Amino acid sequence: MASDTPANGAPEGGGNWTHRQIAKGKTLFPGLLAAVTVAIAARFLSEHYGGPTMLFALLLGMGFHFLSEEGACGPGIEFASRTILQIGVALLGLGITIDQILAAGWSVAVIVIVGIVVTFLSGPIIARLMNRGWRLGVMTGGAVAICGASAALAIASVLPKNEFSERNTLFTVISVTTLSTLAMILYPMIVSFLAMDDVSAGVFIGATIHDVAQVVGAGYSISEEAGDTATFVKLLRVAMLVPIVVILSLMFRGDATAGSGRNIPIPLFVIGFVIFVFAGSAAEFPLVLKEWLLDVSRWCLVVAISAIGTKTALKSLKDVGGEAIFMVCAETVLLALLVLAFLLAPRFF
Repeated sequence: MASDTPANGAPEGGGNWTHRQIAKGKTLFPGLLAAVTVAIAARFLSEHYGGPTMLFALLLGMGFHFLSEEGACGPGIEFASRTILQIGVALLGLGITIDQILAAGWSVAVIVIVGIVVTFLSGPIIARLMNRGWRLGVMTGGAVAICGASAALAIASVLPKNEFSERNTLFTVISVTTLSTLAMILYPMIVSFLAMDDVSAGVFIGATIHDVAQVVGAGYSISEEAGDTATFVKLLRVAMLVPIVVILSLMFRGDATAGSGRNIPIPLFVIGFVIFVFAGSAAEFPLVLKEWLLDVSRWCLVVAISAIGTKTALKSLKDVGGEAIFMVCAETVLLALLVLAFLLAPRFF
């Protein structure tokens, strides 16, 4: 009787899987090599000339934008900007303890929730004032309030569709991504100008910048403590994506053109972050391993920010349209002013 096992004794399926992984590695290698090279250069400049590593990585990456448009480097750069970023963010949980979270108190949760609700509701209002569709307002409001492009795509999946749906989604993704990159550069300057302490700076960064990557970059460009705080606050906002999408899907469940929202789980890296927070808080966790994994996390983040810089083309803003840009800018400024009001109020009262 003929056997399905090759002569070398290895299952045929296993061999195919190995070949697929090797082929995938060859596809990703050029882009990963480019991102790692930029990250090493950014780290070198930071250590020898001073300045934030994340900012160097972003700016150097932007200088190599042409690589992301070439077929060879594109897949690896995309992998670095998403998967490696998520690995780095998940491992950051080791640097945050449960005691630190409890010390933050209820005020951080209030800032996050109020910021999300007010910004999200402002979207349709601003859209109405500008004679734009409410769908665009809901999408931009949710993207600014929660987690940028990821929130825009998730919300788009449950909104009723019309002839402008794809255009609105594209506009929102491009504008929030670009503004998030600008905020990564500008917000640390605002923090410095207002002489905010590291914890307050981290809360401001985490509660206002749209995308996780730029929050990490801006936070750690200020200090380690600011970066840890910003990451924690940002992931609170990311977790709010699930109830928002569920509420919207229930509101539009009778519309035949709306999606169900069933495929919008909590991102795995958020779950990983929570697991590592608990693991890092345990006294039994080996200190040497913890420090090594945190160093791996820092390198992952620098590589990811380098890749994001490489993908960034500021000229793409002109393709978005003036009204859409104004809407996202207005919502972004509203969220920033609201969070600043919470954080600076104790100075005056």
